[in-house]
Amino acid sequence: MITAKELREKYFSFFESKGHKIIKSASLIPENDPTVLFTTAGMHPLVPYLLGEPHPAGKRLVDVQKCVRTGDIEDVGDNTHLTFFEMLGNWSLGDYFKKDSIAWSWEFLTSENWLNINPEKFFVTVYEGDEMIEKDEESIEIWKDCFSKSGIEAKVFEKNSGVDSISLGARIFLLPAKDNFWGPAGKTGPCGPDTEIFFDTGKDACSENCAPGCSCGKFVEIWNNVFMQYNKKEDSTFESLSQKNVDTGMGVERTVAILNGYNSVFECDTIKPLIEILKKKSCITYDKAVREYRIISDHIRAAVMMIGDGVVPSNKDQGYVLRRLIRRLIRHWVKLSPQVKIPFHELVGEVCSIMSFVYAEVSEQGRILDVILNEQEKFEKTLLLGIKKFNDISSKDIVSGNKISGKDAFDLFQSYGFPLEMTEEMALEKGLSVDSEGFLEEMKSHQETSRTSSVGKFKGGLADDSEQTSKYHTAAHLMLAGLRKVLGEHVSQKGSNITSERIRFDFSHPEKVSVEKLREVEDFVNAAILKDCEVLCSEMNLDDARDSGALGIFDSKYGDIVKVYKIGEISNEICGGPHAQRTGCLGKFKIIKEESASAGVRRIKAVLEN
Repeated sequence: MITAKELREKYFSFFESKGHKIIKSASLIPENDPTVLFTTAGMHPLVPYLLGEPHPAGKRLVDVQKCVRTGDIEDVGDNTHLTFFEMLGNWSLGDYFKKDSIAWSWEFLTSENWLNINPEKFFVTVYEGDEMIEKDEESIEIWKDCFSKSGIEAKVFEKNSGVDSISLGARIFLLPAKDNFWGPAGKTGPCGPDTEIFFDTGKDACSENCAPGCSCGKFVEIWNNVFMQYNKKEDSTFESLSQKNVDTGMGVERTVAILNGYNSVFECDTIKPLIEILKKKSCITYDKAVREYRIISDHIRAAVMMIGDGVVPSNKDQGYVLRRLIRRLIRHWVKLSPQVKIPFHELVGEVCSIMSFVYAEVSEQGRILDVILNEQEKFEKTLLLGIKKFNDISSKDIVSGNKISGKDAFDLFQSYGFPLEMTEEMALEKGLSVDSEGFLEEMKSHQETSRTSSVGKFKGGLADDSEQTSKYHTAAHLMLAGLRKVLGEHVSQKGSNITSERIRFDFSHPEKVSVEKLREVEDFVNAAILKDCEVLCSEMNLDDARDSGALGIFDSKYGDIVKVYKIGEISNEICGGPHAQRTGCLGKFKIIKEESASAGVRRIKAVLEN
């Protein structure tokens, strides 16, 4: 059994023995970076030093960084997703490189003096190379040596290599850039291949092709070592960096769960006490409401950490995220125990007790509690009335085509304080969707927000028309075309939610899509991106658009004149959102999840990687 505290201490002690200096976690609020709302990874605060600025603590650093990721809040409640999490990292700023980085990772994981994990449990992935950047042969040879010293012959799995399964001894798996190449945050900048370390959970393989990188849960990534050795230039070519850096990441909660054999991160000692408090107060037992318990415990933890760094609930930026988390956890508590007051005093006190010895910012328990209770008071006055209003809306004829109108969604927001995302989540529970574009039009007409509001930054369909969101919307058109080509023309779009961070896309299909088919869709989209097709927009009446073969799912909300976006011979769709001018600027497309949305409807989440 290992606790989060013990893991942090072991990690720090190990890397101090290798000449690293411990540095404090940066704030959850990024400094001098208006493009993101929160610190999302350990490298984020260190970017200036990775670019060459001297760090006052030297060239070898180690830390634990508090992080918040908001792109998949709706996934919280499963076994792995958290809004707030801790990320361990060790860094070389132009000092050691691949040999020491990999060898030290292996030593920390397998040595009896440190974590003492059976080396038989580990598999790794390495960058396979392409026409621009060669295969990472150096990392392959280092890994072979590490495995060999532990008495394991580590064969390399690659296409046509003759090694076709783990059972034949494959330990090192070559994957393309979308999996094992860390790109720059923008179009240019430091980048390089990475190697990822996977732990075999012992679960049965999902198929004979199951391997590290598969999403079935057999293999879980435990550590990622990024080797920043190139600079990507304006013309998309690469040059070698004079300062080569190492940037690593190991998630605290995930690693503690793996080492202790837990089924989920919610069994970790930094989260489980919150669930125990809820068990004592709730009217519904944990086994009957696992998702609600997990959402409440995750969201209260994230809220406390945000408030500790100065965030207060509001209708924009970080404050919008905080407001949404608090209101979402209150709604889920009402589902559990509508007649019982949510135990905020105990929950906040427990989070502060667990985290304050690492992060002093959350030692002000009274101030943090006051912020949450004030938000609770504002929301609870209208929550039950809003739920009643939502139920009226969802059960009457005003829901057209299984879709709640933008006007109704806006009324829930304006009158009852329901963020759009809450209405979307409640609608999904009833097998409905929400006209998010119509919601935004209502917002604009009522002058309640602007193009730069945090509703746009955080979520909400086409909530902004930023360059990145335009790219994602264009990628969604390519993905629909790919799905229809790979799965068949029965596929039609059933809904989408597009942010500057990812695509969430619902489509008609009767069964789970295989990994192989998903890869075919990825390849189709990436081929279309490489063609650098022009994205052409035409305005025409609806009948002409239909006659032209244009696809469209929201005909009822369009006027007589519609916009039709045509991408070469690949895609032809009616759409009202912003788009990129050419496909070549999108980056690399990657599907990160495929799941059921409702009966006969599947859901894909996908990202674009620079």
